[in-house]
Amino acid sequence: MTDAALHIDPGLRRAILEAVASLRAENEALLARLVRHPSTLGNEQSCLAEMAAAFRGAGLAAWRVPVDAGALADHPGFSPPLIGYEGRDPVVAVHRPRNKVGRSLMLQGHVDVVPEGAADLWQTPPFEPSVREGRMYGRGTADMKAGLAASVTALRALSLLGLQPAAELQMAAVIEEECTGNGALAAMLALEKPDACLIPEPGPGYSALYTAEVGVVWAWVTVTGRPAHVREMHLGVNAIEAATLIAASFKGYEETMNAQEHRHPVFASHNHPINVNFGTIEGGDWNSSVPTRARIGMRIGVMPGHSCREVAREIERRVAEAASDPRLSGATVRTEFKGFMADGCVFPAEQAISRLVTAAHREVTGEELRHYAAPGLTDARFYVLYQGTEATCYGPDSDNIHGIDESVGLQSVADVTAALALTIAGWCGLEAVSGEASRSK
Repeated sequence: MTDAALHIDPGLRRAILEAVASLRAENEALLARLVRHPSTLGNEQSCLAEMAAAFRGAGLAAWRVPVDAGALADHPGFSPPLIGYEGRDPVVAVHRPRNKVGRSLMLQGHVDVVPEGAADLWQTPPFEPSVREGRMYGRGTADMKAGLAASVTALRALSLLGLQPAAELQMAAVIEEECTGNGALAAMLALEKPDACLIPEPGPGYSALYTAEVGVVWAWVTVTGRPAHVREMHLGVNAIEAATLIAASFKGYEETMNAQEHRHPVFASHNHPINVNFGTIEGGDWNSSVPTRARIGMRIGVMPGHSCREVAREIERRVAEAASDPRLSGATVRTEFKGFMADGCVFPAEQAISRLVTAAHREVTGEELRHYAAPGLTDARFYVLYQGTEATCYGPDSDNIHGIDESVGLQSVADVTAALALTIAGWCGLEAVSGEASRSK
């Protein structure tokens, strides 16, 4: 396949870029509205409603897809959830052309965001978007509400020209990308298989084309020690200290898995693709009591080509080995898995959708799109691993995602929106808008 974006009529290409530019204020306003929703785990409802309204504003009929954990449980891509799904159904929308000419495309994004952390450390409140020196600050600006806004605005730009995709265009706003991916799994299974999936996840400080991503396993280790008054500390078993000993035992595993011989070739030049992170700890009852119980939550990366379930078994083995330390004598240790149970994935740069996105980015910015093998995880894996569908991620720049003062560059958002519009045109083809066109289920 040639770089189809380069074969769009120059006049049409210029008109598309001008239409996107005319919607820049609208694009940024939608992004700001999305950021104002504090859509952390379990609180995504209002942001999902905002996305449903945005889809309708782009001329699409939107509907909800339930996430049925029981029905999904046997799927190899399913991850054990942390909470229930009632009232948090993802939103999907589909455009269908009058006469299918091009290839179908899914544009998907997630509304869920990670907790804001210490809000007092933010320069401005995390859920009150603030623009400073060309960047919008707020939790979720980059990861990944800018991508959601860009997708909707790209379609809006085409409609301003009286045009629509000449193939099925699917859109989805999903939940739990940050902890299970089950929202994306449910949406994927509810819709027809597209010819490609593009997720506008943020780049690592610059706009980037994802070429690979690691898998992730979330594990929880609960240590029950022996409580005692501190005056008789020697008679107790400190659950918090025991938990830290178990955590320390995984540093050797991290070093081993980052050794060159264990890396997938796409990560050959990456210094440290596999990370072991202890993200949560809870435990203890009283400063003057030897703590009874402690629970730690860990996130472990999985190299493409390795099974997440094999990694889970290795976690269990290492926890059991650490628990046999004489210093933990008298403690009981339990390991459970909730949250990510996900394999890694490769997105070849030479696949058709990746080449087209690269050409579109070049057309908009005049620059070559840099490649990114991500030591993090996205929902794109579902389409590749379980549908055999071409997929990748391409989105705006980012700064401090999951950290303090997260932000996205507004020029980068504008550029990505324009590239998405050209990608839709090049991948799906275009036809004139007609009142007879079907844009619903």
